[in-house]
Amino acid sequence: MSAAIETTTMQEPPRHFLDLSLIETPVLRRILDSAVRFKRAGRSAARPLAGRALALIFEKPSTRTRVSFEMAMRGLGGDVVMLSSREMQIGRGETVADTARVLSRYVDAIMLRTDRESKLRELATYATVPVINGLTERSHPCQVMADVMTFEERHGPIAEQKIAWVGDGNNMAKSWIEASARFGFSLRLACPAELPPDAAALAWARAQGADIVLTGDPAAAVAGARCVVTDTWVSMSDDDTESRHNLLAPYQVNERLMTRAAPDAIFMHCLPAHRDEEVSAGVIDGPQSVVFDEAENRLFAQQGILAWCLGG
Repeated sequence: MSAAIETTTMQEPPRHFLDLSLIETPVLRRILDSAVRFKRAGRSAARPLAGRALALIFEKPSTRTRVSFEMAMRGLGGDVVMLSSREMQIGRGETVADTARVLSRYVDAIMLRTDRESKLRELATYATVPVINGLTERSHPCQVMADVMTFEERHGPIAEQKIAWVGDGNNMAKSWIEASARFGFSLRLACPAELPPDAAALAWARAQGADIVLTGDPAAAVAGARCVVTDTWVSMSDDDTESRHNLLAPYQVNERLMTRAAPDAIFMHCLPAHRDEEVSAGVIDGPQSVVFDEAENRLFAQQGILAWCLGG
């Protein structure tokens, strides 16, 4: 009698998209290459995710993230389930771990937009499907992938270029810091001393060889830059509105500041924007602004992310 031989197949861990620091440069490049192909193909693009489903969980309000992820998934042939914390048991005491285990039985990937990074990490720990960071209080990697794509549409490869960040050292600044290490561009950050960028992210990026300079002088940061980036002075999780406005008033991106940048410099903002606060109306509505190209490219960058996460 022959002995039965039992074989087991080791299942690969899910491909999470949590932060740029956790994904190697060649993978990020492949994702962006896919994004460019999806954009060029438009509505005639292949549908590699047919039969797959994505859960979108929103604990914070959203316009671009919600619409871009839904249209991205549907454009790849997949289905979408939209959830808010008000509709879920997670808002009534169910643990994130249990939510992760349950949703993993129903869908093929989960996107979370939250103001607590710990929830994202716990979701990824217990989910058996890919988890995507749609925004936390500490980072916004999907947006920066779209921003890199937008820069390269205008100026070619971002490697060795000079990018300037002006304003609060917030979650967007952190993702730009990580991007500088992954994509090899110089980053100049002008932030008030009271609102510095993430120290751990800076240390990590510099250990990777990133060329990053932190200053309190917006004019020095912007000098010669081919891209100037800013964000709102007050995020949804901030409550010290008056203090922030006082600190950040000298950091407004306006026409005078943009004259310090390279002649062909572009202006970026992840939106929503407050005209004549963090950016003058003349800049955001002027010829150097690419803010709506950025918003459009969220869709295609996220198609690249979804295709990679799900092996499409």
